[in-house]
Amino acid sequence: MITKNFPHEKYKKVLLLALALFVTALGCAQVASQSIESELAAKPTSEVVLRSEVQWGPLNPARGDQSPRAGTLWGDRTGSGPSGFLVQFVDGFSSPPHIHNITYRGVAISGTVHNDDPNAEKMWLPTGSFWTQPAGGVHITAAEGSSNLAYIEIDEGPYLVLPTEEAFSSDDKPINVDPSNIVWIDQPGMPASANGPKVAFLWGNPQDDQLYGSFVKLPAGFTGNILSHGSTFHAVVIQGQPQYQVTSETDLKTLVPGSYFSLKRESVHQVSSKATEESIIYIRTNGKFDVIPA
Repeated sequence: MITKNFPHEKYKKVLLLALALFVTALGCAQVASQSIESELAAKPTSEVVLRSEVQWGPLNPARGDQSPRAGTLWGDRTGSGPSGFLVQFVDGFSSPPHIHNITYRGVAISGTVHNDDPNAEKMWLPTGSFWTQPAGGVHITAAEGSSNLAYIEIDEGPYLVLPTEEAFSSDDKPINVDPSNIVWIDQPGMPASANGPKVAFLWGNPQDDQLYGSFVKLPAGFTGNILSHGSTFHAVVIQGQPQYQVTSETDLKTLVPGSYFSLKRESVHQVSSKATEESIIYIRTNGKFDVIPA
């Protein structure tokens, strides 16, 4: 058949050489694929940071002990790229007017937080509130309560605190959302259930693998799985004390508010809420995720 299609001997040689190169390349590709699969298999599919394990330091080193404390959960707020970190305030804290070089998002975990124009009337945000602070906008941040904790997230670092003289305009708009204004819905594509998990979309676009942020509410006594499909998945416990376990591991962890877990790639993770309290988790991802009752 080969001589009929390629009557000249030199074409036979070319074809044989091409076939040999193809087989060699295919073999190399299979080895490389197996190597990548082995590497992925060797890497952990998740990371868990308990609040008790967070390393603390000043949010604004220039203010020393007068600065709120900050503890990194993921990324590096002092470098480039996105990051998420906890901020801890003392009761009665109030910052001087200032700006930031970048826009940030915030979620109140405990105590109450006020973040607005220096002349604005105080609007205290309790646990489960969500707010954004646009880059360049002059504002103050204040806190009340014996235990004040918030989660802060940026899309591009570094996170800097700058004087008001450097204020500038931004396309982003400030947002302050009290928990009473959070809209909870059933998970898209899942059967409606009065007692099932709920979601609330906060920012971004949950389409076409774009980044977005949402709350997930697990009802009291919930037991089930989180299935993640995005390449990015960061989760911070805002309320409750859910228990968390990777299906391939036996270690069961209790996540108090401020604890964090991340999923490295598509995987299944078991979560449950205590019988007497619901849990709320903030999730940042770029793909679909499902919360499925057991």
